[in-house]
Amino acid sequence: MTTEFVDVLIIGAGLSGIGAACHLQKQLPNKSFAILEGRQAIGGTWDLFRYPGIRSDSDMYTLGYNFKPWTNPKAIADGPDIRAYIQETAREYGVDKKVRFGHKTLKASWCTDRARWTVDVQKVETGEVFQIESRFLLGCTGYYNYEAGYTPDFPGRDRFQGQIIHPQHWPEELDYRGKRVVVIGSGATAVTLIPAMADQTAHITMLQRSPSYVATVPLRDKLSNKLRKYLPAKMVYRMARTRNVGFQMFFYKLARTRPRAIRRLLLAQVRRQVGENFDMKHFSPKYNPWDERLCAVPNGDLFKAIRQGKASVVTDQIETFTEHGIQLQSGEVLEADIIITATGLDLQLLGGMELTLDGKPLHMSSTMNYKGVMFRDVPNFAMVFGYTNASWTLKADITLEYLCRLIKVMDKKGMQQVTPRLTDRGVEELPFLDMQSGYVKRALPSLPKQGNKAPWKLHQNYAMDMAMLRFGEVDDGVVTFSNPAA
Repeated sequence: MTTEFVDVLIIGAGLSGIGAACHLQKQLPNKSFAILEGRQAIGGTWDLFRYPGIRSDSDMYTLGYNFKPWTNPKAIADGPDIRAYIQETAREYGVDKKVRFGHKTLKASWCTDRARWTVDVQKVETGEVFQIESRFLLGCTGYYNYEAGYTPDFPGRDRFQGQIIHPQHWPEELDYRGKRVVVIGSGATAVTLIPAMADQTAHITMLQRSPSYVATVPLRDKLSNKLRKYLPAKMVYRMARTRNVGFQMFFYKLARTRPRAIRRLLLAQVRRQVGENFDMKHFSPKYNPWDERLCAVPNGDLFKAIRQGKASVVTDQIETFTEHGIQLQSGEVLEADIIITATGLDLQLLGGMELTLDGKPLHMSSTMNYKGVMFRDVPNFAMVFGYTNASWTLKADITLEYLCRLIKVMDKKGMQQVTPRLTDRGVEELPFLDMQSGYVKRALPSLPKQGNKAPWKLHQNYAMDMAMLRFGEVDDGVVTFSNPAA
């Protein structure tokens, strides 16, 4: 039986994978490609997560694709609307027909003599394993383990007689009406769950070990919604996208250069919304803004729930779970019928897929990221990894534009293989992500490295990446082009 071959094999049919397919379809119409998706639906994160209130924490003018205008009146969109947007894009470009659902990638093996990847794929329903070969392999799997979220080993967990739920696997039949709910965590998921559930619970409490910065953002972009009545949707989208990208970069730069001023600004915003009698320690982190990702709440819905007395915040550490709730180290007891562990993700690259180069195992921790796209000494392989300080898709789009440019250069040169090589001895290794979030710290030993200067440095800056990936030289003397030995 002949092994199937495609020019580009895309792993994952979420926001990045569908975007990748659309870019390939537009820029490289003569190239064959397929999308392998382990689950049974398009959407990735936006299909997996089904907890109440699930929404973007970035505006959709920047989280949306650069080629597909977002026209929904809501700038901060909920999960179902984002999922529908991704699915609509896939249908519009015809790439939905390229998705093979229930296909989990187990292993990808590179052979230099043949200049191609051989990928072991498992059909989830039957367990059957077969192989697909490709010239180029593109990882669009996101950054976390889809199978399970991260939950600490809480003392006394087995004693609790109510329900314990991780938001990553939300039970459809969960009835929390009139129940006492405790949400453990202070990140984006926690600040989303609290206001979404507050109207129906008896009371809901956000229990945090330490606070996060929380900023109010507008649910709707009034200017764009108004302009859309008079101007083409694409024009309004580009205008809003440019404006919001500029603001994001400006605000992030200001937060890093003048952290005290931005801290005062953020805390003053919270104070205005929670009232003078609220203890501000619950929203006053010890770290600087953007040491961890900023949490966004549309129209201050979290603060409204707190102000109305439907929700509360407790900053303390867990001593133990009890039969009927959680005992804190301070001695306080939080009674609960339901405990939600919004304690983060288990960061994982490539969906846990194993990689080998000419029979030797490749550990991502031994590699260095090149231009935020490829990896040192790894041929014909790219990974989409979005921004941590802005919308994921901003980086994804220009990553994919660069990849299409790269493949065109390969074709022009008549070469089948491209590999980033590090020859500059002045490049020092740095952690892949410069963030203090718990899920990042836990995963750092398994992540690739970045360098201290271009093109090995992750800029986390859209303008700099745009200059490098969209307009910069592809054949830059760092990547080497070659063919298999005759």
